[in-house]
Amino acid sequence: MEKRAKSLRLRNMNIGSHIVLILWSVIVMFPLYIMIVNSFKDRLSIYANPYGLPKKWNFSNYTDVLKSGDFFRYFLNSLTVVLISLALILIIGSMVSYALSQWRGKWSHGLFLFLIMGMMLPIKIASIRLLEMMRAFHLLNTIWALIPIYVAMGIPIAVFILTEFIRQIPNELLEASRIDGAGRFMTLITIVIPMLKPALATVAIYNLVPFWNDLWFPLIFINDENQKTLLLGVTRLFGQYQTDWSKVLAVLTLSSLPVLILYLLMSRQFIKSMTSGAVKG
Repeated sequence: MEKRAKSLRLRNMNIGSHIVLILWSVIVMFPLYIMIVNSFKDRLSIYANPYGLPKKWNFSNYTDVLKSGDFFRYFLNSLTVVLISLALILIIGSMVSYALSQWRGKWSHGLFLFLIMGMMLPIKIASIRLLEMMRAFHLLNTIWALIPIYVAMGIPIAVFILTEFIRQIPNELLEASRIDGAGRFMTLITIVIPMLKPALATVAIYNLVPFWNDLWFPLIFINDENQKTLLLGVTRLFGQYQTDWSKVLAVLTLSSLPVLILYLLMSRQFIKSMTSGAVKG
């Protein structure tokens, strides 16, 4: 009887958790559904029936967007900024985290706390000072002004996640590498980095979405049409008196594809990172 009651409780918990997950999935997917469905309508159909499927699927919104050379220029600018920023965050973050995990001095913990304080302080509060710095470095009106900002935004969370993962690596494994003649840098490359793949995927996914969807810093730093990012370029479609929402939603749908593709490519490592340590034995 006791085993049956326990099994019944576990079954009810599973049913409850599935209901919560289904409701949450509906809440998350509903805006995506609205965006994708309305991107295949004309402007007037959106106002007439924003929630239903289109009576006639209109693909001209996508063809008009793709025929415009501006879309591919904006897309390439965003892709360049995001990929370079993520690469620098992963490289710098892994090196700093490895150094902090191996440093046993009395200042190591304080330096670690100092670095992760960046997670608590929004970088946008320093926008005016950052604008002055970019002007001093002659980076205004270029996509290169965004990269140091994004790297500074991503380093704290990278150090926080990667340091904890590196500390879980057995010291015996690292000592064996040093005994075999490998230096610290070679140990990092050959031993630590391969074991950090789930954590690196977590850091990349965590930073990918805010970088790709950022409008604040491109709006402040960039006025040159050739240097605009994708989301900043979308603002061109907003008119003073009317806006062609069908084309706006088509651009937003296309802009979401790289994020979804990169997430799918890294999702296995991301899930592995989230579940590491959940099961022992």
